[in-house]
Amino acid sequence: MATARKKRWSQRVTDTSDALTLEKGVFTRSSAANIAKSLKRSAERSHKRKSTPYRSAMSMLTFYENRAGKTLPASSKRKIDAAKQELRKLYGKTAKKSAKKTPRRATRSTKAAVPGKRKTTTRRPKSRKTRAKARA
Repeated sequence: MATARKKRWSQRVTDTSDALTLEKGVFTRSSAANIAKSLKRSAERSHKRKSTPYRSAMSMLTFYENRAGKTLPASSKRKIDAAKQELRKLYGKTAKKSAKKTPRRATRSTKAAVPGKRKTTTRRPKSRKTRAKARA
């Protein structure tokens, strides 16, 4: 007798979420604009949500993307990212700028080695046990 496959908790959250009552098949729509419009409509109609309609809709998109993980095809990932952009447009929001990474400083001297001179580096002093092992 074959056992029935157990449903995942994320599917239950998507179906019975307190945040939004989603339309059936919202994430399988043909275009990103249709996904965004459907999420906006659901978020604005919902009386269960605890946050603004924009935040609820965006969190549902992010939730879907994160729970799919590695199994989400690249085409669907692009569609979800485009839906996020559409949702921002619909609500008049702008995307947050990512912080620029500052280059890391070198920990060792970058000067050319001079014969007979050691490079200056910051080293941690050895413990007594390590020094004793080195002597032996």
